[in-house]
Amino acid sequence: MTNIETAPGGTFLLGGDLPVHRLGYGAMQLTGPGVWGPPADHDGAIAVLHRAVELGVNLIDTADSYGPHVSEELIREALYPYPDDLVIATKGGFLRTGPDQWVPCGRPAYLRQEVEMSLRRLRLDRIDLYQLHRVDPEVPLADQVGELKQLQDEGKIRHIGLSEVDVAQLEQARDVAEIVSVQNLFNLADRHNEPVLDHAAEQGIAFIPWFPIATGRLARPGGILEQAAKEHEASPAQLAVAWLLRRSPVMLPIPGTRSVAHLEENVAAARVELTDDEFASLSALAEG
Repeated sequence: MTNIETAPGGTFLLGGDLPVHRLGYGAMQLTGPGVWGPPADHDGAIAVLHRAVELGVNLIDTADSYGPHVSEELIREALYPYPDDLVIATKGGFLRTGPDQWVPCGRPAYLRQEVEMSLRRLRLDRIDLYQLHRVDPEVPLADQVGELKQLQDEGKIRHIGLSEVDVAQLEQARDVAEIVSVQNLFNLADRHNEPVLDHAAEQGIAFIPWFPIATGRLARPGGILEQAAKEHEASPAQLAVAWLLRRSPVMLPIPGTRSVAHLEENVAAARVELTDDEFASLSALAEG
């Protein structure tokens, strides 16, 4: 059921057959410090997930490495049995050795194990979107994506996505399997992945920007973004999300938070509609 809160963000057909509201929720921050261990406020984490669904969010992004396992387990606890239209996107391809420690691991046997464990933790028969969290430089990319394709053929994955890849890697992966999404670092203040975004848009591939509300120096007190936000009666973070939604129709921002109040503020950003002139001005100011 579409909620008016996210309706201004519009809808995107993931893989051509899976409708998602373009403003989603990223569940990384539901874990402890360093994306390690349980949250300090367990009930608060559950409340955020409940509220996200109440507000009409139907794309929740997580990963087996968040915690590790904690984020997926919280999603299951809060939302199972899941609403019919809820799409849970998860990822695999990292070993966690401690807080803030991330070690790429794309060995096919490991990826298969992680898919099986994510299915069990989330209580799913099939994962709607499974993303290779990082390309392991020690393993041929074709082998990593090929294993996910095999799991897809077995009915355990519906759609395959990638994270932190360049255009060449994306095209290499597409030689092995259909790729429906790319999740790369991208925000108003950091647009070094713009070539990947533009290529994804040309191919009808979803682009999921992580760290979407980072504004850096643009949000300094008295700065450019703050002034523009005041004119819209919005926060700088809301304007950053609105800019992303306006940047491309394939853009699916997933701002994360562990606070219900911040969640509500982020979702409300879908109602901020920039004019062409405002969008161009923000883009130019950020480039400057």
